[in-house]
Amino acid sequence: MVEKINLYIDADACPVKQDILNIASEFKIVPIFVASYTHYSNKRQATWVFVDPDREAADLYIINHARQGDIVVTQDMGLASLLTPKGIFVLTPKGKNLNDKDMPAILNHRFLSYKALASKQKIKGPKAFTVEDHEKFSSMLRKLLCQCNL
Repeated sequence: MVEKINLYIDADACPVKQDILNIASEFKIVPIFVASYTHYSNKRQATWVFVDPDREAADLYIINHARQGDIVVTQDMGLASLLTPKGIFVLTPKGKNLNDKDMPAILNHRFLSYKALASKQKIKGPKAFTVEDHEKFSSMLRKLLCQCNL
């Protein structure tokens, strides 16, 4: 028997929630949004799991519940680095499908950025989220869901 895959979303600062809801509806799956209870709202669709507002609480929930073959949407590279070795598909909100072999370079870049910030150097922030980013994300999520035979 093939187990159903789950779609987890690190939801506190996720700019593609509506895209996910639309695509999940197409594939008849129920996404699981994980967020701090400080983001609680009665206006929600899908399944929401609310965790303590501690810095890593949503990450810990996802780490403890996601399993091989599941899909996680996050922009947290630390979380991604813990999921990819487990065979969990990790997709960023900008549509990048992360894999285990890319993680050392991604984490090194993250380390160097934090180091620069700590030494008071100015670094560029992320580029503004665009329509193209939404389209790329949606395309990649559909591709992953098809790949998972949904």
